[in-house]
Amino acid sequence: MLELAVVYLAAAIIAVPVAKRLGLGSVLGYLLAGILIGPFLLGLVGDQTDVMHFAEFGVVMMLFLVGLELQPSRLWKLRHSILGLGGLQVTLTTLLIFVICKEVLALQWQTSMAIGLMLALSSTAIVLQSLSEKGWTKQEAGQNAFSVLLFQDIAVIPILALLPLLAFSDTMATVSDHGNLIAHYPVYFQVAVSIAVIAAIILAGKYVSAPLFRYIAETRLREVFTLFALFLVISIAVIMQKIGLSPALGTFLAGVVLAESDFRHELEVDIEPFKGLLLGLFFIAVGASIDFPLLFEQFSTVVLLVVGLIVIKAIVLYLLAVFFKMEGRQKLLFTLALAQGGEFAFVLLSLTSSLHILDPEQTKLTTLVVAISMLMAPLLLMIYDKMLSNTNSTQAEFDKPENIEATSSVIIAGYGRFGQIIGRLLSAQGYHLSILDHSPSQIEMVKRFVTTVHYGDAARKDLLDASGAEEAKLLVIAIDDADKILEIAAMAKKHYPNLAIVARAIDRGHAYELMKLGVTSFKRETFDSALNLGVEALTLLGNSQETSERAGKLFAEHDEESMQLLVDLWGDDHTYGIAVKQRMEVLKQVLTNDLKEQDKINTCHEGNCDEDTKTNKVNL
Repeated sequence: MLELAVVYLAAAIIAVPVAKRLGLGSVLGYLLAGILIGPFLLGLVGDQTDVMHFAEFGVVMMLFLVGLELQPSRLWKLRHSILGLGGLQVTLTTLLIFVICKEVLALQWQTSMAIGLMLALSSTAIVLQSLSEKGWTKQEAGQNAFSVLLFQDIAVIPILALLPLLAFSDTMATVSDHGNLIAHYPVYFQVAVSIAVIAAIILAGKYVSAPLFRYIAETRLREVFTLFALFLVISIAVIMQKIGLSPALGTFLAGVVLAESDFRHELEVDIEPFKGLLLGLFFIAVGASIDFPLLFEQFSTVVLLVVGLIVIKAIVLYLLAVFFKMEGRQKLLFTLALAQGGEFAFVLLSLTSSLHILDPEQTKLTTLVVAISMLMAPLLLMIYDKMLSNTNSTQAEFDKPENIEATSSVIIAGYGRFGQIIGRLLSAQGYHLSILDHSPSQIEMVKRFVTTVHYGDAARKDLLDASGAEEAKLLVIAIDDADKILEIAAMAKKHYPNLAIVARAIDRGHAYELMKLGVTSFKRETFDSALNLGVEALTLLGNSQETSERAGKLFAEHDEESMQLLVDLWGDDHTYGIAVKQRMEVLKQVLTNDLKEQDKINTCHEGNCDEDTKTNKVNL
């Protein structure tokens, strides 16, 4: 076991960083690592069946963590996409594959139905991990993909119950209980027990978990809390398995119930490393399970089946995306994200094999097709990412100069959250605005609020001319691209010397770059909010409101002074670092002296002060 652990870990350490650097993503890195060490290439590991059963627990943990991110109210909002979109996807895909298997491949209807049910499922592990890495989980396509995956996980339960009915032999129908303790009871009893267990999990999560978590937390032993978190997830998974339900579904429900718990963040932190390791092991096992001899022997057949599976699922998914009115790019992302086989197909294949629904040759071929389609999933998302990059680099044409409304007052470049606040303030004061933004989606959103925003790049002189830069009094640069801000500022300084500029600074270094261009009116995007929060922190620590505000005011003045003094040193890390340390000492001294002066003035209120203090009091 230790030798195998070394092999798996070494393969992951080598393959995953390389894959990430090449832009392939960690999931594809794990899959390639599995292919490399598998029995059909280097032969460092053997059959993956036992490893797969163990590693599938990573999917269970992942769904628990997903549940922790979903409050019940948010899950309720997704009910239409879960039941409607998910239900239609599973039903339509199953029927389409069933018809093709029966009519085109001439398989028996039981075999065709079993294959349709298995191949209708997608990979929860690969899809959620890949979408999370790309930051697409919060997008419309990501939310809808999650809804479909959740329905598929729920659908595994009735599929497991349905498969024995497709068995060719009655004697085999009782095979493979998978440890189900209630399989031999009547159906109504099984349903009642299932409902009771799910209700118990929900009630325990809502009313029993909090006292238990507090009791464990009072031990102040981090490892005990970690043990309890693992015990919670594993216990729920085992209970669900013993009554014939999906462990992933049970832990997901537990996660949803605990989403409102005060200990949610501690649970996430404790479970996350185990989830990551087990998912990585799962992907390696999938890669290592690819049967290369069979692939080479029936190469054209396998390729045709994999492409056919992806195309069939893609057609169904795209039609559903159109029917549910997803936005253009989101339709494509939703389609490519789910157009592959899933890990639950391996579980179902073991059952169909024992029930003789599929013969050994069909089982091997289906396993290979599912595994390769899962290998293709990250590649499909890479293709989408590349298409997205190309689309962004070849944007639609900007508004023509003659269609842009000129102003003699204020031009705003960038109308996101930052620019809108400035724009609303100036507009409320009666100033006429000419607004440019280079994001079509942002312009579309702003149009809902009856605000005219022109599609254009403020770094183009002809568009600034059309906006009235020759006559305007002020240019507000409020976009969130640091380099583009500098480009616009440099161009405006060069061609419009009488145009005042106020700019958004991304950070301190960016502010120095603006100062070197001659832009003196700027605001670092997080400075004021952080300073205000710091003042509030001082007040909460027991300082008076007046003292806290004075400290904040002195800090801001000192910081502004430091910016002016250090701008010429920016770029020389050694000299700049020394100067920053010196300025920090000066700041401490300034704040200390101010506190002492305040103490003297407070004492003076009681009549005990000298003439100098009286003078300072009057001045202050």
